[in-house]
Amino acid sequence: MRHDMFPLSPALWAATAAPPPPTSAIDASQRADVLVIGGGYAGLSTALHLAQRGIDVVVLEAREIGFGGSGRNGGQVIPGLKHDPDDLLRMYGPERGANLIQFAGATADLVFDLIARHDMDVPHVRQGWIQGAHTPRALAVAQQRAEQWRRQGVAARTLDSAEAASLLGTDRYLGGWLDPRAGAIQPLSYVRGLARAALAAGARLYTETPVDSLQRSGADWVATTSAGATVTATRVVMCTNAYGADLWPDLQPSIIDANTFQVATQPLSPAIRAGILPQGQVCSDTRNLLLYFRLDHQGRLLMGGRGPFREPRGPADWAHLERVMVKMYPQVAGVPYEFRWCGRVAITRDYLPHLHEPEPGLLIDIGCQGRGVGLQTAMGRAMAAYVATGDRAGLPVPVAPIQAFPLYGLRRLYVNAVVTWYRMRDGGV
Repeated sequence: MRHDMFPLSPALWAATAAPPPPTSAIDASQRADVLVIGGGYAGLSTALHLAQRGIDVVVLEAREIGFGGSGRNGGQVIPGLKHDPDDLLRMYGPERGANLIQFAGATADLVFDLIARHDMDVPHVRQGWIQGAHTPRALAVAQQRAEQWRRQGVAARTLDSAEAASLLGTDRYLGGWLDPRAGAIQPLSYVRGLARAALAAGARLYTETPVDSLQRSGADWVATTSAGATVTATRVVMCTNAYGADLWPDLQPSIIDANTFQVATQPLSPAIRAGILPQGQVCSDTRNLLLYFRLDHQGRLLMGGRGPFREPRGPADWAHLERVMVKMYPQVAGVPYEFRWCGRVAITRDYLPHLHEPEPGLLIDIGCQGRGVGLQTAMGRAMAAYVATGDRAGLPVPVAPIQAFPLYGLRRLYVNAVVTWYRMRDGGV
């Protein structure tokens, strides 16, 4: 199932991004050492790091650069994973667990390093991420989370209700914790910056080029595009995430392709803006159906969260976020909303990124869990190293079989049921 019904152009990021590099659709069959399918963070990072190693790489993007989650997310660059360090040590053991913690903890570093190293035209700020706690139990979890990262050498700190209110500009949270490694970017400008860097390194990048089929041909792989042109390569790296997972059998049922919705106000007046996230942090909270919010580089207030599983039908599908925004920040009541947009995310069964190698020469990366900007940039670098050397030791997670969600055909029903249950448990804002 290809989610291409809702266009990218209504999103805030499409209206304020740096221009993309010039690209075109493929017009003739080609050969490469490596074919990368998907022009988002993971695919372009893979291509960049392969090209820097002198490996001939072609990238095929079905639509425009960043059409999927890379151009639709909230622009928060948050290191780590959904699982805390102690959980990862229990799940993977002391050696692999420690390696995964180190990998996940450094993902934001890589993003900001690439922006600087390649002189990308990407508005960005790095003042940290606040996780606001909405219940006493959630506050205890946030405090434990901060302590676990402190033991890993991170200057994380807990926040009481007064400090959280001062940093966030709202008194709706009991406290939380602050991770100083995090920050914010213009996400579409960043993925376009990755594309420019990959092209400059020697990668070949084609847009508006959907792949209709992917098949083995002796020792090679052959991708056939919708226009009929083919790309033949020894290795393939598939990085479509929630947009195009149906290209490989059984991959789509291994994720829940939920929709996340966002709204953005018009740029706030200096007086209003001064009282909202005054030090430039980004925030998401501890709700099961979490809220995430930030200011963009032009002073708009963004609010994101879950919406209908289906594609949107009109402004009413964003009304819940607009109500929440005014409850949290009454001072924005009456400020017009300038943008409403949405995008698909790939939720895996264990809330971890997945790597699959269903056949020799085909590597599949899927699953972001709200950490996609940094996680998938770093995953691209790790996958490039593996493709170049064949050494799996540098991969952050083990290569695993594809496993479908149970009763996948009924996912809309049970996702809606879970959403209703979570809303009841989360309570009001």
